[in-house]
Amino acid sequence: MTLHVETPAPARPGPRRPSGHRGSGGRGGGLARFDLRATPYFLVSPYFLLFAVFGVFPLGYTLWVSLHDWELAGDKTFIGIDNYVSLITDEAFWNAVINTLGMFVMSTVPQLVLALILANALNKRIRGRLFFRLGVLLPLITSVVAVAVVFTQLYGRDYGMINWFLGLFGVDAINWQNEKWSSWIAISTMIDWRWTGYNAIILLAAMQTIPKDLYEAAAIDGATARRQFWQITIPMLRPTIIFTVFISTIGGLTLFTEPVMFDGNPTMAGGATGQYQTVAMFIVKEAFRDFDFGYAAAAAWLLFALILIGTLINYSFTRRIGGSK
Repeated sequence: MTLHVETPAPARPGPRRPSGHRGSGGRGGGLARFDLRATPYFLVSPYFLLFAVFGVFPLGYTLWVSLHDWELAGDKTFIGIDNYVSLITDEAFWNAVINTLGMFVMSTVPQLVLALILANALNKRIRGRLFFRLGVLLPLITSVVAVAVVFTQLYGRDYGMINWFLGLFGVDAINWQNEKWSSWIAISTMIDWRWTGYNAIILLAAMQTIPKDLYEAAAIDGATARRQFWQITIPMLRPTIIFTVFISTIGGLTLFTEPVMFDGNPTMAGGATGQYQTVAMFIVKEAFRDFDFGYAAAAAWLLFALILIGTLINYSFTRRIGGSK
């Protein structure tokens, strides 16, 4: 007679807990949860600290200065909104605003249109495509001072190449610095030459993220290249177009270096009659030439408001590209 005894299988060992683990309510679990919650805030805190020191504090301090009769040396007298009232009735300030808006429109609209056309061309399969893509960035790495000096020579009255070229068609020599329209054109071409390639590269990067299947399906349906551009490319680029419009608006309304170098005069007057003085030049003139820091601070805040208004107007316009959501 044989006796069969069933031996139970050995239990499978479970996962070993760390020696310091005391359950979810223990000290280790609390530290782990705190670490998971606090680490992201700790990692992003340097940016917000720097922004508070170099962004929020200067804004608040500038607002405080704008409410005073604040000079470089002497008493700081609180005058409330008197600086803002004076600015609203100051013809020189409004002349600077008109100049800024005029050069902004004349430079930004052609700049973005040319950037879109250039990006679309660089997105095609052409020979030497990498060379041309790098070439459009060359103006960006060029010093803005060097650009302004070269263009000032090109627009010279007596020996400038632009007047020489126009003379071939019987046009008399133009003194580009004397009139509003001529100085605006000269300064706007500097801006366009420097920043068109930058915007084109941003738009090109966005174009390359558009699925190729959309174009293939449209081609099968008989859509021409032009229709594909307007019905597929433009709507898909709407967020990027809005971004470039925002950046161009901020840069155009804070225009400073190009007109200063075009003038070549450290007084920040923007010509004999202020024909191309921008708001940024007006602020620097009031602060560091006339030493009226309160007045300059008030002008800086009005420029900030002008940028906000311009950005909102451009956003309301560009958000309709390809249909609003």
